[in-house]
Amino acid sequence: MRAGGIARRALLPNAQKSFTSGSSVIIRIPDPSRRVYDECLQFRETNERIMKALTWHGTHDVRVDNVDDPKIQQDRDAIIKITATAICGSDLHLYNGLMAGMQEGDVLGHEFMGEVVETGSAVNNLKKGDRVVVPFTISCGSCFFCNKHLYSLCDNSNPNADQAAEVMGHSPAALFGYSHLLGGIPGGQAEYVRVPYADIGPIKVESDLRDDQLLFLSDIYPTGYQAVDQCDMEAGDTVAIWGCGPVGQFAIRSAWMMGAGRVIAIDRVPERLKLASEKAGAEVINFEEEDVYSKLLDMTGGRGPDCGIDCVGAEAHGQGDPEAVRRTADSTEDNHPHAINEMIMSVRKGGRLSLPGVYTDKVDGFAINALMNKSLSVKGGQTHMQGYLKPLLNTVEQGLIDPSFIITHRYGLTEAPEAYANFNAKQDGCIKVVMTP
Repeated sequence: MRAGGIARRALLPNAQKSFTSGSSVIIRIPDPSRRVYDECLQFRETNERIMKALTWHGTHDVRVDNVDDPKIQQDRDAIIKITATAICGSDLHLYNGLMAGMQEGDVLGHEFMGEVVETGSAVNNLKKGDRVVVPFTISCGSCFFCNKHLYSLCDNSNPNADQAAEVMGHSPAALFGYSHLLGGIPGGQAEYVRVPYADIGPIKVESDLRDDQLLFLSDIYPTGYQAVDQCDMEAGDTVAIWGCGPVGQFAIRSAWMMGAGRVIAIDRVPERLKLASEKAGAEVINFEEEDVYSKLLDMTGGRGPDCGIDCVGAEAHGQGDPEAVRRTADSTEDNHPHAINEMIMSVRKGGRLSLPGVYTDKVDGFAINALMNKSLSVKGGQTHMQGYLKPLLNTVEQGLIDPSFIITHRYGLTEAPEAYANFNAKQDGCIKVVMTP
């Protein structure tokens, strides 16, 4: 049994254990006066281990349950003992019932890191004891799309690709801890996790940097960086970013790294706007207080920003809108177009748009007329993680950025339901939550 696991054993009076070859355990009853329990009771060690994990049970219903420890299923798998995990903004889409394809008991979490405890026979780049950060996208490394460095579009990692294709036309890569449309792979808000294609995904950390300095390489730092990279930004460009949550905060810093002339950040949450302005040097707009379109035109001499980045996605709110009505996953309500439409209207003619914000369904009222007539270019998608991990790890190791700046709250894994509720409500200045098993 690994540390942290709980063994389930038969409690029999006067029983003696003997260990046979392999992993079988035989319980012997020496007292002949006792009833023979089919002569022996056998069970395998791999079936006796359980762990704590955060599981989904419906809208606003997540629980810390006992579940079976993961085990090696394929020769390219690895088992990771989690040392740090986080709640991502896209986890809230699951929490709020916005994503179809969820099943009761699904293990959540796609931002995590930890220590290798076991590897499959084909994993030669990792060994027991290695410290690793695991990307949230799962990629085989050898298909048509992986060979084009489009890792989040991997053709082989999603076992439910046919289901995703029915909704999207083609399947993207599988993700940890997300909908069964995207693989249903158990996530890392747990004590242990199975990592498929471990010879391709995890990046080994050789430095002594803290977990909280490395953890966000698993998603939000590369996601914010790719969001800017997709804009084909030119030196001196003005970049407007809708949403000052974690991805937006990393997009702000990434824009400066890539040579932006100005960065303008848009949100309504005071703590997030303050972090963007005081800690990252962005100009800010509170969309509850000012008309974003008019303000952006005024700030740019009537032309509009060169680049726009939608770091909000499905649960966007427009100026003066009430909070979205929380719904079940089978609701017919569309995703909200407020952020993307405002971006389309505001960015200059011939500008570039980037969509890292997650949309879980179609968007009604999408301003495609303005998109076409203004000759705007758009790129979106999940992050091609394997292409960014090493260079961005270098930026952390060189001291160019300390990603731990984003952390506002820390919890133990057993406190995860409280952490989700707090993060979802944006209470107590909550911007980013880190949990430890």
